[in-house]
Amino acid sequence: MTTVLAAECVSKAFGSRRVLTSASFHAVAGQRLALVGRNGAGKSTLLKIAAGWIQPDGGAVHVAGQAHLTVSLAMLAQAGVFYLPDHDLLSPAFTVRAQLEMFRRQFGQGDADEAAALTGITHLLDRRPLTLSGGELRRAEVAAALVRAPSCLLADEPFRGIAPMDAEALTYAFGHLAGRGCAVVFTGHEIQTVLAAADRVTWCAAGTTAELGTPAAAARDPAFQLEYLGPTLSARVV
Repeated sequence: MTTVLAAECVSKAFGSRRVLTSASFHAVAGQRLALVGRNGAGKSTLLKIAAGWIQPDGGAVHVAGQAHLTVSLAMLAQAGVFYLPDHDLLSPAFTVRAQLEMFRRQFGQGDADEAAALTGITHLLDRRPLTLSGGELRRAEVAAALVRAPSCLLADEPFRGIAPMDAEALTYAFGHLAGRGCAVVFTGHEIQTVLAAADRVTWCAAGTTAELGTPAAAARDPAFQLEYLGPTLSARVV
């Protein structure tokens, strides 16, 4: 297994509030990793640090086997990492088609029409992002990631607030990327959807992380069941 990107022993505080004390994850080529945890557990902060969006107080980010105390979005883009934020990836000023073509011209990787077909947005290509529903917009953003054809995709809350049909489209797209060797990492609270879309699970809690293995293994973990899933949800996902 090839680790494309990793955050190791990362710490971060915002003022007097310490969000992360020693948190880690490993993005492995061809695998989909879910970062899960309660609100405020630091999973999005950890993802943003790995993406170069914010800087850590301690720890390191490893890119292609090299450790860096700080990274930037531009540096990671050159290494093939694509960060999908939870909002505002696409500009309201251009059509979806125009923006997918911009990604194609800039990176020279995927095909815009193929990406649109894979995410089910072919009929939306000539519309602007502001005219799309939340789920349609998220599918268009993931189509941009497909055109980019990254070595690692970091997606923050991709399933939030979208319909089951849209979630299925994203799950399929993430599987397609992983099948091409991309390391996919995403956060989320929609635990049944998240576990169904993942190959591995990392649990963020109390400022640190625990590697739980496969979704099935995570669902059977006693501490994860007790502290995160609860009895009702545990019965649904085990």
